[in-house]
Amino acid sequence: MDSTTAQQLALAELVELAQSDLAQGWTERLASALAELHPAEVAGLLEGMPPEPRRATWELVPEDQRGEVLAYVHDEARATLIDEMQPEELVEAAEQMDDEDLAEVLDVLPADLTETVLTALEEDHRRRIEAVLSYPEGTAGRLMSTDVISVRADVTLAVVLRWLRLHLRLPPHTDALMVVGDDGRYLGKLDMGTVVTGDPDSLVADVMEPAAELARAEATESELAALFERRDLISVAVLDAEDRLLGRITIDDVVDVIREEADRRLLKSAGLEEEEDLFAPVIPSARRRGVWLGINLVTVFLAAWVIGRFEDALEKIVALAVLMPVVASMGGIAGSQTLTLTIRGLALNQIADANLRWLLLKELGVGALNGLVWAALVALVAWLWFQSTGLAMVIAVAMMLNLLAAAFSGIAVPIILHRLGIDPALSGAVILTTVTDVVGFLSFLGLASLFLL
Repeated sequence: MDSTTAQQLALAELVELAQSDLAQGWTERLASALAELHPAEVAGLLEGMPPEPRRATWELVPEDQRGEVLAYVHDEARATLIDEMQPEELVEAAEQMDDEDLAEVLDVLPADLTETVLTALEEDHRRRIEAVLSYPEGTAGRLMSTDVISVRADVTLAVVLRWLRLHLRLPPHTDALMVVGDDGRYLGKLDMGTVVTGDPDSLVADVMEPAAELARAEATESELAALFERRDLISVAVLDAEDRLLGRITIDDVVDVIREEADRRLLKSAGLEEEEDLFAPVIPSARRRGVWLGINLVTVFLAAWVIGRFEDALEKIVALAVLMPVVASMGGIAGSQTLTLTIRGLALNQIADANLRWLLLKELGVGALNGLVWAALVALVAWLWFQSTGLAMVIAVAMMLNLLAAAFSGIAVPIILHRLGIDPALSGAVILTTVTDVVGFLSFLGLASLFLL
């Protein structure tokens, strides 16, 4: 695999060719191709490999690129790569990483290794990393970069431009300079377009954006994502409680947050770890997934117990066993629709006590309307199939009840979990499915026992 070919391939093809090179001993060719790839592509390649080829490929990644590659690799896969590194190699990689990426890596290292890395860093770099590490994970303080350029409000644009030319290097994604007072307090931001095209004699104070968008260091990642989405921002200043400038957060960091949040919700809905390595060993993977399977087994037994209470009815009327899954399935689907909308509303902070009653009534109305339509259709099918008016009426009423229960549960379950501090994306679907199964079986079999036996 040559470097030109590597840059043109999709990830799956890249993995296949890389493993082929390893199998045939063409390590020099693979190393040359890796050196030409973007660090994000190398990270994707490593994550797409089983443990042995991953280790062999990691050894071929140039040492002066390893820090950048580690920044793109997800947690669990990154841990397997770090295990292969000597302390001095980790120190060299740390010197290549942005503050927020290095803080994320150091957070999961053993204390002695973290101390080794920090001690080896230059004093200014170490102070910046320690400042980032002082904030809780998942906050703006932990996500921010302290690599930020600030200017005073009492200088002219000519002075700013001359200083920038002497500085030679701008931090990545610099769309604006942060304006601070003599005491370090944040005053606003100066757009780079204004610096380049504005009147050189204008004072920064006259052309800056005062009280521009900002984030507190304690703000959560979800709050940051909402701020960037709502205001279409490229960067935002991060301040402490006394309005002093600490750093900045850029759109590339927020895109990562949004993607990770989407991944987390998708995986948690299936009971999986957010950063589970696709090629992790069998035993750890089985242990993590087994807990979720056990929880689901309890809910299944609950539904089975309800069915068992109506064993006599099922023996006498075989049609009940045929139609029973229809009621439960329709309730589950309707409930999952409401559940998904509610979880999204909670994530976007759109649901509050003031609008909760309206939302509940609206979803109950949707459930009732859909219940009437589909209950009538299912009743017609049941009557044509089994030639039983009583059975048709029973399944119609049961479906109405279950769709109403699904609508109510789709609102109530995630809100209750949210207020208890439990992520509704993790357990909401399991609870909802249990409710719709139990209500569906209980209403259908219960009504059949009352009116058909």
